[in-house]
Amino acid sequence: MSIFSRMTDIINSNLNALLDKAEDPEKMVRLIIKEMEDALVEVRSTSARAIADRKELLRRREWLNAEADEWQRKAEVAVSKDRDDLAKRALVERNKAREGAESLGRELDLIGETLDKLNSDIGALQAKIKDAKARQHAIVVRGKAAQTRLGVRRQLNDHNVDDAMRRFDLYERKMDDLEGQVESYDLGQRTLADEIEDLEKDEQVEEQLAELKSGISAGRADPAETGDQQGAGAAGR
Repeated sequence: MSIFSRMTDIINSNLNALLDKAEDPEKMVRLIIKEMEDALVEVRSTSARAIADRKELLRRREWLNAEADEWQRKAEVAVSKDRDDLAKRALVERNKAREGAESLGRELDLIGETLDKLNSDIGALQAKIKDAKARQHAIVVRGKAAQTRLGVRRQLNDHNVDDAMRRFDLYERKMDDLEGQVESYDLGQRTLADEIEDLEKDEQVEEQLAELKSGISAGRADPAETGDQQGAGAAGR
């Protein structure tokens, strides 16, 4: 399992815990991003250690290759001096150095593969952090809106709300009664100004009624005039 996979499991675990606790949305998003940033730091630290190990192994392999070359030279010198016994011993040391260099080469290959995976993990984490930060504000707004709606729904479903509405209706009825009592005192207590205002209203109504009657009479007279004109035309023919 890669480091990125382990970091993802940790992040998901913490995210589920936060959701279960119904934490504040803004705080929750900040913590998630913080977890991802911490994971990125750990992956980079692991990558840095791997790079340091590779450099050390490269130095050791270079030294072993140089050592193998030196033992090869010494074996050739021994052969040239007819000292086969020394040449054999030199060749043994040369072989040890070459085997050590080959072993380090295999380790370097493994470290190279590890670094490739770490670089991929770093890129993926950076992309996810960038995306999370870009979506952070929208997520916070949605979370707060959802919490507000949830609170309203809970209040609406609470029996105390029904009791409050019943009390509200009762107080509204009491206000109606009070207003009715006030209006009852006004009945039969007309002032001079009120009576004059009523006269003015009656006069306006009378004028409107006269206009209405005049309009109706004019409408009825028009057909008769039309009939007279038609009769006069027939007589002329």
